[in-house]
Amino acid sequence: MSTQTNAPADAPADASAAQSGQIDERQARKVAEAARESDWRRPSFGKELFLGRLRLDLIHPHPRPDDAAREKGESFLRRLRAFCAEKVDSAVIERDAQIPDEVVRGLMEIGAFGMKIDEEYGGLGLSQLYYNRALMLAGSVSPAIGALLSAHQSIGVPQPLKQFGTDEQKRRFLPRCATTAISAFLLTEPDVGSDPARVRTTAVPTEDGSGYVLDGVKLWTTNGVVADLLVVMAKVPRSEGHRGGVTAFVVEGDAEGITVENRNAFMGLRGIENGVTRFHQVRVPAENRIGREGEGLKIALTTLNTGRLSLPAMCTGAGKYATRMAREWARERVQWGKPVGRHEEVAKKLSFMAATTYALEAMLDLTSQLADDDRNDIRIEAAIAKLWSSEMAWLIADELVQVRGGRGYETAASLAARGERGVPAEQLLRDLRINRIFEGSTEVMHLFIAREAVDAHLSVAGDIIDPDADNRAKAKAAVSAGRFYAGWLPTLMVGEGQLPNAFGEFGPLARHLRFVERTSRRLARSTFYAMSRWQGGLERKQGFLARVVDVGAELFAISAVCVRAHHDGAEHPERRRSAHELADVFARQARLRVEGLLHAMWDNTDEVDGLLADRLLDGRYEWLEDGVLDPSTPGPWIASSEPGPSARENVHRPIR
Repeated sequence: MSTQTNAPADAPADASAAQSGQIDERQARKVAEAARESDWRRPSFGKELFLGRLRLDLIHPHPRPDDAAREKGESFLRRLRAFCAEKVDSAVIERDAQIPDEVVRGLMEIGAFGMKIDEEYGGLGLSQLYYNRALMLAGSVSPAIGALLSAHQSIGVPQPLKQFGTDEQKRRFLPRCATTAISAFLLTEPDVGSDPARVRTTAVPTEDGSGYVLDGVKLWTTNGVVADLLVVMAKVPRSEGHRGGVTAFVVEGDAEGITVENRNAFMGLRGIENGVTRFHQVRVPAENRIGREGEGLKIALTTLNTGRLSLPAMCTGAGKYATRMAREWARERVQWGKPVGRHEEVAKKLSFMAATTYALEAMLDLTSQLADDDRNDIRIEAAIAKLWSSEMAWLIADELVQVRGGRGYETAASLAARGERGVPAEQLLRDLRINRIFEGSTEVMHLFIAREAVDAHLSVAGDIIDPDADNRAKAKAAVSAGRFYAGWLPTLMVGEGQLPNAFGEFGPLARHLRFVERTSRRLARSTFYAMSRWQGGLERKQGFLARVVDVGAELFAISAVCVRAHHDGAEHPERRRSAHELADVFARQARLRVEGLLHAMWDNTDEVDGLLADRLLDGRYEWLEDGVLDPSTPGPWIASSEPGPSARENVHRPIR
């Protein structure tokens, strides 16, 4: 999906203010707003859902890959499956905290690094659907391999060049990415996370105009320790002849002045090559700039639109594996005279795991195919898939640990050492935890989706909520808003969801779609009421906005599941009954969550939570922390620790 952003002319100036440290909340928001895509040129199922309209025609009949895409994708999956089964030892990767070089080279040889790269540049040209299925397969063997492949292709050099690169840049870099070069994406900095307006890495134009000189530090650079090519976001100072602003560059990983100062270690994903990268007077040719100056944030956000789908792929694979392990153990383990899975408490966990895994795959495949069809704007759907899948997969993994009890908490290596099957349940939990943070934390995703969900309201409100607008502009905006709401609000009163026979072709699942239709209108009415009540202050009601998003996510999941079950029944008649059973139970569970969220919109502890947090930050409750020691405070044991790399030691490890 190709997207564009119409950035206002003053965006670079605001970005420059951000870089100098003279930035307040309004300026930071202005920079972020300039980077987002402001227009809706294509229909969006998610956007319509938040506006109270169930546009089932946008996702039903379920989109399907064409024969050529299917044949190509299935052929590669067979090669990938054989390679992973024969050559990858996940226990070795976990033990050594490193993917063996021979495994990386083998993945290159079968084309795994060129899955998303077009055939004309030496890649496989897989569809988004089959790319995600490949990530799901590889990630099930080793999440570190899934992260390596997805960071390289979903957000690394191939994706931004595919969408924004020149023909010459594609010819220069994509063949390397498809066969021999690993790439990485560098945006985050030690003091810059989800507020890209504060990027401090600079790219100063050379006097002769032939290039830029980069200086700065990037943190958490996945693949950065082994990368041959980097996508780097850096700020170009505004000057005569230079628009300035955050700009994207392709940088050679072995360029003079680049130092990988540390290989970071984490709770999970022990095999990923993630580090701290420093740029000291690194010269980059002007022809390596992606897009125009100041378009870096737009490129980053657009790249993430479809790039985020790699995480739901990994989450779906984890759900499938966890469900299998839970099923096998709950059937074999006998307590009080019958298998533990036959006891109601455990049975509820198994039901949640199986039904939610079906929903994870339904949402992933539907959104992936929508991306392939390139007819819809999927920015909301992809973001929801990332948000919802990362949260649900974490819950599934937690339930697996609980179902397996002590064996769920014990490491796979320890289990194997004493003769039991080495099921890595605790590792699965650790590996999945990062997905709630990667590529936009849950909290940031709530804000991102909420901004898109209330876009129609903000666009209509315009000067009404602009603190800088004068009374005349506000009065004019009020008239315009009145006309919009006069036509829109009546549509939220009645709809198909109130008709007993609506969506009849879905059989017993039709009632769940009627619920989605009714609830989407209820959600839209709640959003309108909140907008009327808080106006511009709505953006600070993050608890309310998060619940709006979570309700929308559950409604999208129910819709995806019902459409998928209908599709499965048609494609695989032998699965029809079981698919409908999974979809029905999932929808029942999701509806209970939705009702709880709707109730909590207006009956919650948000206000007192905020007050208590303020008092905590002000030190009122420091006495609560008495009686413990801080293990992060240097003590006598520190001297015996293994020394890490020195501040300027280069730990870059090229794969040869």
